[in-house]
Amino acid sequence: MDLGLKDRVYVVTGATRGLGNAAARELVADGAKVVVTGRDEETAAGAASALGPNAVGVAADNGAAGTPARLIAGAREHFGGFDGILISVGGPPPGFAADNTDEQWMVAFESVFLGAVRLARAAAEELGEGGVIGFVLSGSVHEPIPGLTISNGLRPGLAGFAKSLANELGPRGIRVVGLLPSRIDTDRVRQLDGLSADPEATRAANESRIPLRRYGAPEEFGRTAAFLLSPAASYLTGIMLPVDGGMRGGF
Repeated sequence: MDLGLKDRVYVVTGATRGLGNAAARELVADGAKVVVTGRDEETAAGAASALGPNAVGVAADNGAAGTPARLIAGAREHFGGFDGILISVGGPPPGFAADNTDEQWMVAFESVFLGAVRLARAAAEELGEGGVIGFVLSGSVHEPIPGLTISNGLRPGLAGFAKSLANELGPRGIRVVGLLPSRIDTDRVRQLDGLSADPEATRAANESRIPLRRYGAPEEFGRTAAFLLSPAASYLTGIMLPVDGGMRGGF
């Protein structure tokens, strides 16, 4: 199946590792051109180099007010266009309600929430018909995850923003989609499992609650993201798609 990604240009934030990197890899593999971002210039350049000539790396902080305009301008400068963005950011620090500090909440709000809102608004101003804005969120949009209180507070709000944005941009032919990963086998998930007294037992317990009985591979998430961002998904907007092996209990 041809997804129609050849020579389309995307910005993928937080793409030096994890889910953002997995999505960028699959986009490039299907012929797209990508601007990948990370906080550090060296790691962003390294991630782009590993993806090949159809990728360029840019050091960027999602929470900085000037980041959106700089990334979109970079896409046009390097690749001559801008067709969409996938907004991904590293998860906020774990902890329970009594543990997380005001500072942790504020830093996470700036990067995870407000930074994503700014990126999406800037993309909406620049995209034309057929453009797409994607958000990497979390299964916590539907069900809180124990020990991830900050994420539980911010991700559902972003899903609501994304749904509102889909309604507003639909008449212009611009799509807005969200991805809700759960136990994808990334460094972040392994780190969270490692916070328990017995990480192997924690992983086994989590796998037992997944109908497919295993964690997802990053490339499985990446392929799903590439499809949702592609013209092949042209009639999908306003959706929050779980990528979780069936872990979510509801419909």
